Amino acid sequence: MELSKIMKRKIMDYLKEGKRFDGRAALDFRALTIETGISKNAEGSARVKLGNTEVLVGVKMNVCVPYTDHEGEGTMITTAELLPLSSDRFEPGPPGIESVETARIVDRGLRESKFIDFEKLCIKEGEKVWGIFLDLYSLNADGNLIDAFSIAAIAAILSAKMPKYDEVKGIVNYGEWTDQSIPVTDKLPINLTFHKIGKNILLDPTREEEDSSEARLSLALSRTNNKLYINAAQKGGEEAFTEEELNEMLDNAEKCYEKLEKEFKKHMERVKKA
Repeated sequence: MELSKIMKRKIMDYLKEGKRFDGRAALDFRALTIETGISKNAEGSARVKLGNTEVLVGVKMNVCVPYTDHEGEGTMITTAELLPLSSDRFEPGPPGIESVETARIVDRGLRESKFIDFEKLCIKEGEKVWGIFLDLYSLNADGNLIDAFSIAAIAAILSAKMPKYDEVKGIVNYGEWTDQSIPVTDKLPINLTFHKIGKNILLDPTREEEDSSEARLSLALSRTNNKLYINAAQKGGEEAFTEEELNEMLDNAEKCYEKLEKEFKKHMERVKKA
C-alpha cells in the first residue's frame, strides 16, 4: 500500500542513522508472546503477538487417503485467511494472492525442513494416513505476518494432541484426544523475512516499514548437527537485491535465528509450566 512520501522519507532518514521509530536496531524483533490452547475444539492452537501484530493458528486432523507419490506418508494442507478485522486493506471473500503466498511460505518452511515426521503419520500404506490441516488467521496486521504465522504454526503443532481414532469403524472421535503428540523432529523451522528499504536491511517491520519496503526475502531456516540450513526461500517486492545485500542477510541469518530460537524455546517452556 502506498505510503505518503513524507512518512517514507522519515523512515529512510531514521534508518540512515541506524534508528527505527520504536527504538529497535535493524535486525531486532519486537516483543514476542506465545499462548497455546486457545481453541477447545482444535487438536492444537496458538496465538502469537509480535508487537502489535497478532495471529492465530489452529491444527485439525483427519484420516484421509495419502497422495499417490507419498503413499506411506501423512499429508498437510495449509490455508491463510487475512481477515478484514485485522486490517482495512483486507477484504472478505475468497483468498487473495497475499493469502495464498503467505500460506505457501509457511507450509514450505515446515515441509522442507522435515520438522514433521510424515512417515509416522501413516496408518496403512497406500490407504489411510493422518492429514494435518493448518489454518492461519490474522487478528491484527501491523507488519510481518509471515514470520508471526511461522512461529504460531510451530507452537500450534507442538501443542497438538492426536484425536482418538476407531480403526474398526474408521471414525475419528473429535473432541476426544490421546496423549500422543504430532511426531516431530528436532529441526525447528523458524522463518526470517528480511526487508530492503533504500540501502537498509531490516527484520520484523511494522506496517509502515513494510509499506516502505522495496523488496523482501523470506528464509525458512533450521539447524541440523549444529549447522544452519536454508530449507526454502521466497522473494517478494519489485526491486532486486544486490550481491552485497544477499551476503549481508546470509551473514546475519544464523545470529538472528539463534536469538529468535532462544526466545521461542523460552516461551514454550513457560507454556509447558503453566
